[in-house]
Amino acid sequence: MAKSPALPKPTPAELDLLQVLWPLGAATARQVHDAIVKERPDVTYATVLRLMQIMHGKGLLIRDESERSHVYAPAQAQESLQTNLLKDLMQRAFSGSATALVLAALKTGISRKEREEIEKLLKDGDADGDAR
Repeated sequence: MAKSPALPKPTPAELDLLQVLWPLGAATARQVHDAIVKERPDVTYATVLRLMQIMHGKGLLIRDESERSHVYAPAQAQESLQTNLLKDLMQRAFSGSATALVLAALKTGISRKEREEIEKLLKDGDADGDAR
């Protein structure tokens, strides 16, 4: 099976925009701006529109041009992009070691709730015989 070409990695600003767009599914630049401005009132509509146009050009967003206001949607599902970014980080920063990556993440400090979630995942994985 031929490997599909990798999508470009989003910049921090593009990743912030994707974090807003993923829950919306598809939205106009105005809708994305309205959502972003709740957290960051300094961001202008023109900045959001331009970033979305750039992201479309890079293949990070798809665009429906059938309506007067173009509707944009992420080209890649959130989980899929996060997995690809994580694999890249693991290769580049941790010599491909998932253990080293996880240990580094745990050393940065986690909340009690996060620790409980991790312990539950580990316990459930052991109960199913699901060694990962």
